[in-house]
Amino acid sequence: MSESPVPQEPPIYRQIADALRDRIHSGDLRDGDRLPGENTLMTEYAIARATARQALAVLINEGLAVPKRGSGVYVRLFKPIRRHGSRRLAREQWGQGRSIWDADTRGRPFTVDQVEVAREQAPDEVANVLGGPDVWVRRRRYLVDARPVQLATSYFPARLVEGSPITEADTGPGGVYARLRDLELPPAHFTEEVRARMPSPRESALLGLPAGTPVIVVDRTAYAAAGMPVEVNEMVLDAAAYVLQYDFDA
Repeated sequence: MSESPVPQEPPIYRQIADALRDRIHSGDLRDGDRLPGENTLMTEYAIARATARQALAVLINEGLAVPKRGSGVYVRLFKPIRRHGSRRLAREQWGQGRSIWDADTRGRPFTVDQVEVAREQAPDEVANVLGGPDVWVRRRRYLVDARPVQLATSYFPARLVEGSPITEADTGPGGVYARLRDLELPPAHFTEEVRARMPSPRESALLGLPAGTPVIVVDRTAYAAAGMPVEVNEMVLDAAAYVLQYDFDA
């Protein structure tokens, strides 16, 4: 009869990472707190610097901590945003002058701290959907609880929105969908495609992402009546900041 293998203990750097993770989840270490540094871990556990660095890297790669150059490694906790795919886009949301972000944040403070609006030539894949390259583009960065969580780039056919508030930084109550309604082009149908990838350097910088953190990309097309496409929107989400929820009947 063969003997059962004896379970091996995880390597020491994993044990240290597990202990620090437990302190984070228990609330002993809170969002923004500085984690024990390499020197502290070396002394406490009698380990080499490389081992201490490995332990901290585990938490950084999990999105639970973020390094700050010349300062240390800090806890990065954030209550995930529950993005409800259909509820946030319901007509009763933007149709009553509310931002679709109200459905996501549920009372948490959110801001748009960067807005760029310009008339441009759309990329080929966008032009193919919208029926031509001449578009108005809106680029935004969204913050929740003062943390960058999403970048969004929306394209609108210039022939449809020229001279409307959609071409201005502030679109007014209800946002762009309420303004499309004012143009008698209210969205009647949406499609979304969701994928994951690693961020570009620019995206990492704008979202403040630790190394190794992926993003979720949501590509949405809004259609008015009779299937006319009125918007293409590419959203880049910090994957650690979101839970995506979709409800549907069997």
